[in-house]
Amino acid sequence: MKDNFSNHSKQYSVFRPTYPDEAIEFILNLVNNKTNVWDCGTGNGQLAAKLSPFFQHIYATDISENQITNAVKKDNISYKVVAAENVIFEQNFFDLITVAQAIHWFDFEKFYEKVYLTLKPNGIIAIIGYNLMKIDEESDKIIRHLYSTILGDKYWDKERKYLDEQYKTIPFPFQELQTPSFSQKVKWNLEELIGYLNTWSAVQHFIKANGINPVDEVKKEFENIWGKEKQKEVIFPTLLRIGKLK
Repeated sequence: MKDNFSNHSKQYSVFRPTYPDEAIEFILNLVNNKTNVWDCGTGNGQLAAKLSPFFQHIYATDISENQITNAVKKDNISYKVVAAENVIFEQNFFDLITVAQAIHWFDFEKFYEKVYLTLKPNGIIAIIGYNLMKIDEESDKIIRHLYSTILGDKYWDKERKYLDEQYKTIPFPFQELQTPSFSQKVKWNLEELIGYLNTWSAVQHFIKANGINPVDEVKKEFENIWGKEKQKEVIFPTLLRIGKLK
């Protein structure tokens, strides 16, 4: 698994969107017992924090120590720096296993071995994420230009394709449950939008390779559309796959 986020973990914790309450509620309704959860690839603990009111204990793991340092703190969340494929938990321990915006970085085969070992027979695995946001025609055009032309295949990791393909092409060796469509809607000003764009791993790759920030190139275009204080609705389509052990 690649660690693309340690160097800007503080930005990540501030500017990354969370996940829609409706999707969380849908997942919760599928879980019979609410004792233990493993939130794998937890990042800054966004999903773990959303789940914490409903379960006795959340075990949240990530390979990035910096991400966990900046993670949401709750009394019933235990954080640990460890790769998804290397965790050690009891057999048949978890009622729910979640992966939020991280499954595309995993070694699928090794991770799923851990899932089959640690998930209870009637437990649930939920893979959740989001892909490219939608704002309005003018803004979307600028974002697509940054995403596909300025960054493109040269700076996006190859694993990004799984998000572009809406997680439909990831291996998923489970009894899959049908899910409705969800989306996360936020009201952002320009500073929040630019902050989010700067968390993209491809932007960080571009900066490392060229010594300049590609987001600066498009910021002026956004200023012409947004102004500095105006807020716009930003919509992140939710990617969601849910399964049970076969």
